[in-house]
Amino acid sequence: MADSGLVMYEEEFKQIDAELSKLHQLANAKVTFLVDKNGQLIASVGETQNLDTTSLASLTAGNIAATGGMAKLLGEKEFSILFHEGEKDNVHISLVGERVILVVVFDQRSSLGLVRLRVKKSSETFAQIFSKIVAKVEKEKETKNTRSPFAEITEDDIDRLFG
Repeated sequence: MADSGLVMYEEEFKQIDAELSKLHQLANAKVTFLVDKNGQLIASVGETQNLDTTSLASLTAGNIAATGGMAKLLGEKEFSILFHEGEKDNVHISLVGERVILVVVFDQRSSLGLVRLRVKKSSETFAQIFSKIVAKVEKEKETKNTRSPFAEITEDDIDRLFG
């Protein structure tokens, strides 16, 4: 997948939204969302009405980038899971298939163990969905590259042009 952006198809977006909603419910979370590594919000579920999801998505991507730098300094490839504990809310952040960031915000109604278990199961599903997206993008690239821009021009068109 290109670093310049994420291509999203309707069918896969519906699958992503359904899995995100399922995770949100099973983890008993307040807010659950997916962000691409550039900080663009892909989808969100939950109590987002009083939350600046755009800023949160950008800061999450920045957090992943910063900890990626720390990981390299320590000789690690990356830290795939981050956890922040607050007085009221906790944030569980994880990388999914090295493509997107899954964020679960939860409070005392849930537990870190439950969130980790549910995230692990959902991450597998998200990785499969994003692999499908990558395969579709690659297939479209191949189709565009194999088709000549001159394929639609006939000999009669050439004769009319130069005749």
